[in-house]
This record gives sequence, C-alpha cells and structure tokens, in this order.
Amino acid sequence: MKTRAMFNFTKTVLENVSFEPKLFYKEIRKAIKQLVPYDVDELNKWVSEYVQGRPELEDSLELFNV
Repeated sequence: MKTRAMFNFTKTVLENVSFEPKLFYKEIRKAIKQLVPYDVDELNKWVSEYVQGRPELEDSLELFNV
C-alpha cells in the first residue's frame, strides 16, 4: 500500500509542476529512482498519456527509454 501512495503522490506532484518542463523532467527522474519497478512502468504509461497534447513535456519520455 505504501508504494501505491507514493505513486499517487508522484502523479500529483507531476501534475502540479507540469507548467515548467525542466521541473517536470527533474521530478520524473526523482520518481524513477524512488518507485518500485512496477510503479515505474505504470508511471511510464501515465506520463505517455499525460504529455499527449503537451509537446513541451514530450522530452521527458526519453527518461523511460534508457
């Protein structure tokens, strides 16, 4: 349950900082280091959907392709 709460918190943070692409990118990097692998996969899916229609945030997708 603790990991699910962290995942939901991460999504909230990302939504709140999405106005600034550099900060969005930085927060994703932090989340990838902190979340368990399953949640990183879920975050990848969520970010992929979230950045649609937001071209300024699309660079953050490269973090998942490493």
